Amino acid sequence: MTLRFGVVGTGAIGREHIDRITNKLSGGKIVAVTDVNQESAKQTVEIYQLDAVVYPDDKALIADENVDVVLVTSWGPAHEATVVAAVEAGKYVFCEKPLATTAEGCIRIVEAEMKQGKKLVQVGFMRRYDSGYVQLKQVIDNNEIGAPLMIRAAHRNPIVGENYTTDMAVTDTLIHEIDALHWLVNDDYKSVQVVFPRKTKYSHDKLQDPQLFTIETNSGIVMSVEVFVNCKYGYDIQCEVIGEEGIVKLPEFSSVVMRKDEKLSTGILNDWKFRFMDAYNVEIQDFIDSITKKGEPEGPTAWDGYIAAVTSDACVKAQQTGEKEAITLQERPAFYNEKELQTV
Repeated sequence: MTLRFGVVGTGAIGREHIDRITNKLSGGKIVAVTDVNQESAKQTVEIYQLDAVVYPDDKALIADENVDVVLVTSWGPAHEATVVAAVEAGKYVFCEKPLATTAEGCIRIVEAEMKQGKKLVQVGFMRRYDSGYVQLKQVIDNNEIGAPLMIRAAHRNPIVGENYTTDMAVTDTLIHEIDALHWLVNDDYKSVQVVFPRKTKYSHDKLQDPQLFTIETNSGIVMSVEVFVNCKYGYDIQCEVIGEEGIVKLPEFSSVVMRKDEKLSTGILNDWKFRFMDAYNVEIQDFIDSITKKGEPEGPTAWDGYIAAVTSDACVKAQQTGEKEAITLQERPAFYNEKELQTV
């Protein structure tokens, strides 16, 4: 069985997914594309030599009976309408973050999916498919370090552009930790507070950098997450889980050790794409395989997208108030409690 994909959004991430489905993975085929920039859609078909229809909009693409899966890689604010329409049409959906830009939008997607009576939606939180995070998850789930007490994490970028603002430290950066840490400990968030340390000289007027987020879960786990997007030295993702009986750390990205000029050194990445390239491949392949073999995706759900949206809103509010802000979720529907989600 080959899953037939229709792609909504042919920008950078859209083209990367098209390339991996067409040239690197198995079980999928691109049969339709659309973009608000029709020239981009047409160029994408030519560049990847696709046997695909170029549609004028997402509605026409979703209506195509030859499309089994709608891959949503458009501008974030457009996600909700496309996902809801695809779900109502009974199509599978892989949606890059955010699922929707508001918690209310995520709930509308959740309700549309539950009406269909089966899971159709997966959200693109690729950290769950990174080999390092998978190893962390296995250690925690196997109770090898006892109950988690604290987590120290960091998300560092060498530099960001002038258009990157203080709130984007949450919506574009911390959002990955929000999902990954929740998944690691399987514990809903309770509150968040933000502290702004001394500002780096490499920041600009609209960006407070770095930022330190203190997030507490319902069971009392305290997570300290640093976001530093002008760290200069490279792209660096760190995570350390402190348990009652031991500590486990995210492994460093594989790099050769060099002896030269009286120094012993290893290289550090400066581009997030290289850090998580394998995770993207595993993520999409698992999405294809899960649907083909089990009839539904088994990765991050629409409910996970909702959790991320609510938490993100609280984090942005905490940036503005400087106070501890509550993270309040609706009751989790039984529909999303059927089984623990697996990734690899």
